[in-house]
Amino acid sequence: MKMSLRQVFAPALLAIALTPLAVVAQADQHEGRHSGADRETFSQRMEERRHEVYDRAGLNEEQQTALNELNAEHFQAMQALRKEHQDKVADILSEEERESLKNAMKEMRDEHHRDGRGHGRHGPRDQHEDATETASE
Repeated sequence: MKMSLRQVFAPALLAIALTPLAVVAQADQHEGRHSGADRETFSQRMEERRHEVYDRAGLNEEQQTALNELNAEHFQAMQALRKEHQDKVADILSEEERESLKNAMKEMRDEHHRDGRGHGRHGPRDQHEDATETASE
């Protein structure tokens, strides 16, 4: 069965289009660290990238609007879930204990990165290339 380029790349392009929302959702956890102007500039850049991705994917205006609405709904749901989780953690741990847990997690993450293991799930970037070269020999 032969698939068109659009069918092959549509899922990847959709993921790329959704990435800015994930980044914004993650960035919202660090609220207060950056000025509103920085946030506005970032949002504007992400909006431009999202439209470029939609254009490359050949999505019409109706599809773009539907995706934007869906993404906004998803973002709001994730914010509500994050808030609910934070409230439940607050029921279990005192503010002091939450701060201690946060510091312990940061220390472990820093140690992990310092030991050279902080490369994500797939290891260091050149690891894949080394494996490819070894396999081809």
